[in-house]
Amino acid sequence: MNTLLNKKKEPIDKLAAASGRSLGGEAFRRMLRSPVAITGGVITGLFLLLAIFAPLLAPKDPLDRALQDQVQLGRGIIPGAMPGYPLGVDDFGRDFLSRLIVGAQQTLLVGVLATVIGVLIGVIIGGVAGAFGGWVDTVLMRLVDVMLSFPSLLLAISIAALFAKPSQWTVILAVSMVGVPIFARLLRGSMLVQRDADHVLAATSLGVKRGTIVFRHMLPNSLGPVIVQATLTLATSILEAAALSFLGLGDPDPSRAEWGLMLGKASRQFLDIRPELAYYPAIAIIVVALGFTLLGESLREALDPKNRR
Repeated sequence: MNTLLNKKKEPIDKLAAASGRSLGGEAFRRMLRSPVAITGGVITGLFLLLAIFAPLLAPKDPLDRALQDQVQLGRGIIPGAMPGYPLGVDDFGRDFLSRLIVGAQQTLLVGVLATVIGVLIGVIIGGVAGAFGGWVDTVLMRLVDVMLSFPSLLLAISIAALFAKPSQWTVILAVSMVGVPIFARLLRGSMLVQRDADHVLAATSLGVKRGTIVFRHMLPNSLGPVIVQATLTLATSILEAAALSFLGLGDPDPSRAEWGLMLGKASRQFLDIRPELAYYPAIAIIVVALGFTLLGESLREALDPKNRR
């Protein structure tokens, strides 16, 4: 009899122990058991370390034109791999490996700033629409629908083309606007769900002010999907910035080492002479975008209540 009771008690004890864990802690444990999450985390972590310590890891000065005298563009000569220069040099005779390493820092800067700006504007629009509802919600969501009606890359190109002088900041602003309607929609939908939640209805019945309900009850509980989407948007921001540079709408400063700029210039001008100048930044962009995508998808699955056991 005791053995039978113990067998029935064990599942109940496990369920009670699991219910006592926080959603964040449970999601973190689930990600530690996921090969996809680990792969994405390793790629992302290596990229972050490379970007942070890029000036220390670069073997040479990325601005030093040490081998410029060996570059002969008229004859189609750009030196390739040689002792001291594992990846060769670019069209200005600068060490390409050093520029590729330092370019990780600029690429991370573009991706993070574009994502942060998109999140901030999207959270403001979605938060106001979800908090007030009514005609405010209708007007803001129709504006969001207009932005969503454009393909993301076409929208980024249209915004970047509005600036007379392209720069790194025009790329960041153009890419950030692509994510605004996505974040606004996500937060607005989450807040509408929270508006009918029991704790919000209880706070409303007790006479708590609307501002307090929004900022202390609705908004904090609605940010989960936005955080997950921000991780995925980092990957698309890097890809879209590279696409703008490829189309000639990126930063024209030749001294700046940034993967999208390096890819765009090499693809347009030197693909027949030295295709490696395009291959290396393209592979770096693809690998980093894959890392953020794997991490974001794993985080989404880990935070999904349907997957809790």
